[in-house]
Amino acid sequence: MPYVTERTLTDIALERWSDIPDPRLKEVMTALVKHVHAFVREIEPTQAEWATAIDFLTRTGKMCDEKRQEFVLFSDVLGVSMLVDAINHRQSSGATPSTVEGPFHVPNAPPMANGANMAANAPGIACFCVGKVRGLAGEPVAGATLDLWQTDGDGLYEAQRPGIDGPWMRGIYRAQPDGSYLIRTVAPIAYTIPMDGTVGELMNRTNMSHMRPAHIHFAVNAPGYHGLVTHLFQAGGEWINDDAVYGVKEPLIVEFKKMPAGSKAPSGEIMNEPFYLVSYDFVLERKAQAAAA
Repeated sequence: MPYVTERTLTDIALERWSDIPDPRLKEVMTALVKHVHAFVREIEPTQAEWATAIDFLTRTGKMCDEKRQEFVLFSDVLGVSMLVDAINHRQSSGATPSTVEGPFHVPNAPPMANGANMAANAPGIACFCVGKVRGLAGEPVAGATLDLWQTDGDGLYEAQRPGIDGPWMRGIYRAQPDGSYLIRTVAPIAYTIPMDGTVGELMNRTNMSHMRPAHIHFAVNAPGYHGLVTHLFQAGGEWINDDAVYGVKEPLIVEFKKMPAGSKAPSGEIMNEPFYLVSYDFVLERKAQAAAA
């Protein structure tokens, strides 16, 4: 084996990392070595700059816990999360597009009855979401689960709201036999991504927006269908064309229709205050359909 020089180091490292029995791991690691070496050769970091990079990654890892994932946020603002999502969801046209999960999904949300209010104690304007879950052929997907999470009317997620004991602004609903669903919540508002961590430090050194347009997160799942993680974005909302995590897709932009006080809500009650109405059908693709496409 030749001795290491600046010129030969990459080839030597690639040869060494090719000695991996698992073919996929070999592919991943040799590509990683190749591109990381190319990156370092291009920017030629100083020792101090490389130490700063290691420190940044170390502090990013230390910020991660069961309710906050700073590495996911880092991936989001680089556009990598959306690229990975696009590669993994090359589904038929007509299916509801996916988008990034984001760093604030909390598993094991409480089950909610159809039409139940998942934001009973939250600030904000009442918002009703109605529609159906169906397949590409139009068939209703009875029993599909809709896992929701979002900000409250102050623009805060559960992990950002101090003093919360129990679930906040999240719940799991089920589609009815005809595929329909009814959700009561409050209207989300545009908000800044978390700027109190390492990603915020980085963003503050740029001129890029750190805002996300108003949206509600959905994870929709049903046996026999591909799962869907997506958002519904408020049409005409601020930052809709400048999302900090590149998550906006045109089919996911929907009208949040403002209804005046005294209007009848989808739940049947007469509302004493104005509220929003969001209508959207989620279209899932069968797994067999994707395999044949």
